[in-house]
Amino acid sequence: MFTITKEVYFCYGHRLMDHAGKCRNLHGHSVKASIAIQQEELNGQGMVCDFADIKDCVEAYIDRYLDHNFLLHKNDPIIPMLIENNERFLALDEHPTAEVLSKMIYQHLKQSGFNVAQVVLWETASAYACYSEN
Repeated sequence: MFTITKEVYFCYGHRLMDHAGKCRNLHGHSVKASIAIQQEELNGQGMVCDFADIKDCVEAYIDRYLDHNFLLHKNDPIIPMLIENNERFLALDEHPTAEVLSKMIYQHLKQSGFNVAQVVLWETASAYACYSEN
């Protein structure tokens, strides 16, 4: 099995409603997403796939939905104020944790035809969440 990994970087704001710690407050993260793609065989150019293809696919998704966006649970009471002030946000069915974001990125890449092994989202320099279907 061959595996390649592409890293991308982005920023987002969020809060975790009903969280017992500091994450219940509005705050932001500068994150790194590490995307691993696997193939049993290399293509005609001797690659799993082109790193640029991964980058183009994932960055388009991140730019549209996650980067410099405010990510909230769909029941967050701050949403009406954001709408009233024409602020950018994304309301999610789940709480906007690193785990959930890594799953979102994974699913987008899989739906785009990549054989994704896992997505790791580094929320800080020392803490990360992974998603894979294995």
